Amino acid sequence: MKKTLILCCMAVLAAAPICLAQKNPSKPAKSAASESTITDLEKSAWEAYKNKQTDAFKALFSKDYCGVYADGIKTLDDEVADMAKADLRDYSFADVKVVFPHPKVAVMTYKATLHATSGEKDISGTYNCGSVWVQQGGKWLGAFHTETKVQ
Repeated sequence: MKKTLILCCMAVLAAAPICLAQKNPSKPAKSAASESTITDLEKSAWEAYKNKQTDAFKALFSKDYCGVYADGIKTLDDEVADMAKADLRDYSFADVKVVFPHPKVAVMTYKATLHATSGEKDISGTYNCGSVWVQQGGKWLGAFHTETKVQ
C-alpha cells in the first residue's frame, strides 16, 4: 500500500508541470477593426451613393456583393445603376450596433432616416438596415446590405 501511494504521488508530481504548462483555452481573436471603423465605412458608402461617386462606391464593396430589398435582389452593378436614378438628399443613422461574429466579419444594424426619391417616387422615411462587412486581402469590403421601410 505504501509503495502504491508513493508511486501515485510521484506520478502526480511528474504530471503537474505538464498540466501547468498548457496554454489557457484560446480566447476569441480580437478584430482588427472597431465599431467606428465599420460605421465609418457604412457612412462612406452612403456618401458615395448620395454624391453619385460610382468608383468610390464600387471600391467599398466585394465583387460578389448582394443587396436584398422589397423590389428584388441586387448585384453591385444593379446598385450602381439605381444610383443614377436616385436623389438622396440627406440621411442620418440611429441605434447603430456592430458585432464581430468572426475577426474578419462585421455585422452592422441601424435605422436610417432619409429624404430621397428614386425616379419619380418619393422613398423618404425611416428604414431598418443591416450590412455585412468582410475583411478580404486586409481590406474591409461590403458583402451584403438590406433595408426595410418602417411601417
